[in-house]
Amino acid sequence: MTEERRGPLWGGRFGTTPAEAFERLNASIPFDARLAPYDIRGSIAHAGMLGERGIISGEEAAELERGLRAVLEEVEGGRFSWTLSDEDVHTAVERRLREIVGDVALKLHTGRSRNDQVALDLHLFVRDAAGRVSDALLRVMRALVEVAGANRDLVLPGYTHLQRAQPILLSHHLLAHFRAFERDLKRLEAACEGASVSPLGAAALGGTPHPVEPAITAREIGMQPLVNSLDAVSQRDFALDLLYALAVLGVHLSRLGEEWVLWTSAEFGFARLDDAYSSGSSIMPQKKNPDAYELMRGKAGRLIGNLNALLITLKGLPLGYQKDLQEDKEPIFDSVDAVLAVLAVLPEMLRTAAFDGKRMTGAAGGFALATELADFLAARGVPFREAHHAVGRLVRRCEEAGIPFEQVPEKELAAAHPALADLPRELLTPMGSVANKRSPGSTSPASVDAQLARAHKLLRDLEA
Repeated sequence: MTEERRGPLWGGRFGTTPAEAFERLNASIPFDARLAPYDIRGSIAHAGMLGERGIISGEEAAELERGLRAVLEEVEGGRFSWTLSDEDVHTAVERRLREIVGDVALKLHTGRSRNDQVALDLHLFVRDAAGRVSDALLRVMRALVEVAGANRDLVLPGYTHLQRAQPILLSHHLLAHFRAFERDLKRLEAACEGASVSPLGAAALGGTPHPVEPAITAREIGMQPLVNSLDAVSQRDFALDLLYALAVLGVHLSRLGEEWVLWTSAEFGFARLDDAYSSGSSIMPQKKNPDAYELMRGKAGRLIGNLNALLITLKGLPLGYQKDLQEDKEPIFDSVDAVLAVLAVLPEMLRTAAFDGKRMTGAAGGFALATELADFLAARGVPFREAHHAVGRLVRRCEEAGIPFEQVPEKELAAAHPALADLPRELLTPMGSVANKRSPGSTSPASVDAQLARAHKLLRDLEA
């Protein structure tokens, strides 16, 4: 970015140019330059509307569009020259447009303010970002379904309080994350919908005396027209919707990342990461670290912080544009970039990981099978609390005597409760426990098959 200094667009009322330190503080061009494609698209729609409504001539509108498309080519080709004195992306585009088409560029801003212009740019960016994140998330969901289907018969312990609780299928576990991501898609869809209302026509805040037609520009960019001009330039709910969706998605990714950090540790040993998605230590040669999953876990803090930052920026603002709203862009850009970086690497991390089925099944046995005994008794008419106490005493007896729970002798079972004498021994195995589940949505093989079929159908529908 060059440092050429020139007077601002609004300099007519002022006797001097801005102080350099103030110019640096006031300028948004160092970060909002990435809005240029959206700004130009909005300006093309606005120019077309001006011509259609006779506010400028058709020839002038066509010349403006020609120049704007030339500017867009420069931006997309990386040839555009940005200067700090441009102050913001809108001024930079208008400055370059005038260099290309001459003074007709000065008519482009008729019936428009930077207030409704920047709001539109952000609407377009948020809508586009929500779509890009959704597409990337769908690729993660596809990978989850593939890994779940390929490891259909693996059992691992489910946990409560990070203590082994009951055996579940690995596929059931992975599909639980799929469900969370499914809800994230709905939140992203809501953010996209919230952003699909054009603020053009609001001008500074109260509208304009020029006979503009917001429905024309809104239709051109695939949006709905504004309802209230003051609200249109003031509200950033759509930005909050996206930041909230990304923060919740970040929390879901963090929870998944935490599990993989645990699973790939020597203490758990359930999975191994491919070398291409691991890193080592500068001092300890044996290390193979799950850095990507740790970063996935760590980025949740930034995503939550960005949401809080914009909420706090907005909370005390009166209606109308305030310069505080310049602070809405960087949190959004940062959150979108952080999430897309994680989602780009996650599908292949999942696909290339290897599972230690023997280690997982071993961890899913033992006292994790105790609830099966309590449920067995309850199914035979024993009050559940009585059954719970009977099996609890049996667990304590096995702990004290060092008896493996899967191998508890028949006499010990009968001593715990007479009805346990008829216990099918397959219930004292991880797969037997999983297969014994009957409730819809459970970890039973039949239920997981139904969940997998539903997930495949959902992905086909969404990807179509």
